Amino acid sequence: VQLQASGGGLVQAGGSLRLACVASGSMFSINAMGWDRQAPGKQRELVATITSTGRTFYADSVKGRFTISGDIPKNTVSLQMNSLTPEDTAVYYCNAFIRGVGSWGQGTQVTVSS
Repeated sequence: VQLQASGGGLVQAGGSLRLACVASGSMFSINAMGWDRQAPGKQRELVATITSTGRTFYADSVKGRFTISGDIPKNTVSLQMNSLTPEDTAVYYCNAFIRGVGSWGQGTQVTVSS
C-alpha cells in the first residue's frame, strides 16, 4: 500500500497545522491508520491512531491538543494539531495497518518555532 501525506510546514509556537494522508493500492481493507513522528536524535513514537471502528488512541504528549479523524473505508486520515510547541518538531509519518502488517509513507516535516 502507498501512503501520501501532506500538510506539514513551519508554524510558530501556539499555532496549528493539519496533516492529511491518503492510502492507495491495497487489495484488502485497512484496519487502522495513524501517525508516527521522529524528532532529530530521538526514537520514532506513536502520535495517534484511528481504527476502522472509530476508536482513537493518542500519545500522552499530544492528548488534548491533537485530534485524529479519518474515513478508513475511503483510506483517508487527518491529524489536526493545535497548541503546537517546539517539542512537536519532527517528521510525521502516516501509517496504515492491514491484517497486522504496517506500512508507512515518506513523511512530512513539521517545524514549530519558539
